[in-house]
Amino acid sequence: MNHSLEALTEKEYFIKQLTFIDENYQDLNSLYLSSTPLKERKKDFLSVYVNEVEQYIALCNQAPAEPPLRKVLIGTKVTVLFDGEDDREDYHICLPDQSDPDNGCISFLSPVGRQLLLKNMGEQTSLIIPSGQLDVVIEKISYWDKETG
Repeated sequence: MNHSLEALTEKEYFIKQLTFIDENYQDLNSLYLSSTPLKERKKDFLSVYVNEVEQYIALCNQAPAEPPLRKVLIGTKVTVLFDGEDDREDYHICLPDQSDPDNGCISFLSPVGRQLLLKNMGEQTSLIIPSGQLDVVIEKISYWDKETG
């Protein structure tokens, strides 16, 4: 799989991402199925994701300026606020081969990436991690260009 999604505008990035997903649908679906516990699997996961990205691109086409991101998508930086604390953490949601957890880049197929994907701005959620559960609020979502940071 060639994951060349170099520095592009936000809209161009998501259009190219849809093409990539379409061309690699079977591989990505197999990775999703093999990396996701049965009880956490969502029916038609990739189709639901593609639909969300298509809706966002449609919004971009209607507005002269790109609308703010309201959902966590692949290629976004999501800032979570830990519930009851004034502590935050940024996660860059990426494709599996771009994963670099030491630098905050997590695959959308990783346990935390999977739980954050498609969450809404302002949404409260519980992240299940090996040491237990973390209650967080999705504080900010922004397009993240891995070339410019």
